[in-house]
Amino acid sequence: MHLHEHVATPHWLRRAVTLLSAALLCLVPLVGTASAHGSVVDPASRNYGCWERWGDDFQNPAMAEEDPMCWQAWQDNPNAMWNWNGLYRNGVGGDFQGAVPDGTLCSGGHAEGGRYDSMDAVGPWKTTDVTDDFTIRLYDQASHGADFFQVYVTRQGFDPTTEALGWDDLELVERTGRYAPSNNYEIDVSTSGRSGRHIVYTIWQASHMDQSYYICSDVNFG
Repeated sequence: MHLHEHVATPHWLRRAVTLLSAALLCLVPLVGTASAHGSVVDPASRNYGCWERWGDDFQNPAMAEEDPMCWQAWQDNPNAMWNWNGLYRNGVGGDFQGAVPDGTLCSGGHAEGGRYDSMDAVGPWKTTDVTDDFTIRLYDQASHGADFFQVYVTRQGFDPTTEALGWDDLELVERTGRYAPSNNYEIDVSTSGRSGRHIVYTIWQASHMDQSYYICSDVNFG
């Protein structure tokens, strides 16, 4: 056989290469988290909670009944969960309310081209039980540090299962000072007079540049 003659690729080999390529493509969203940033992991942010509960089983149809808010989120854009640590905006200059309109707080005002819009959906998101005094734990994968954190909790009487979240629905309960770069931060929060479902809204102003994160965590005050 001359070297320039064409050698046919067996069908089984072409099929194997195709399947392998498809499998590798499925791993791409996982790779995306490696260069991302951070989020609140306790009480879990909406997209981190969906990733934590369903990341290994995100195509399970049982999610539709067991966890309907995560189901709608996975159907809308799976990358909102694979990139649970990338919900931020650059260059806001501290004008958080100007950058993030009412009804879009949990998506950071349609951050990242609308990737996180499903986080704004109104309904019965899974909650984390908390007491009046609780601690927020934030994971900072890239060790950005923080100029400050601002923590809000929805006022008593707000119903996150039927109402879209707006700035007037929030009460500021904590504003911290600076945090040195690390992977893990803790923010102690004290509240009173709350019971039932609420949203904890955390704004993280990173230190490495003008980059602000907008994080909704659903809680139940026992």
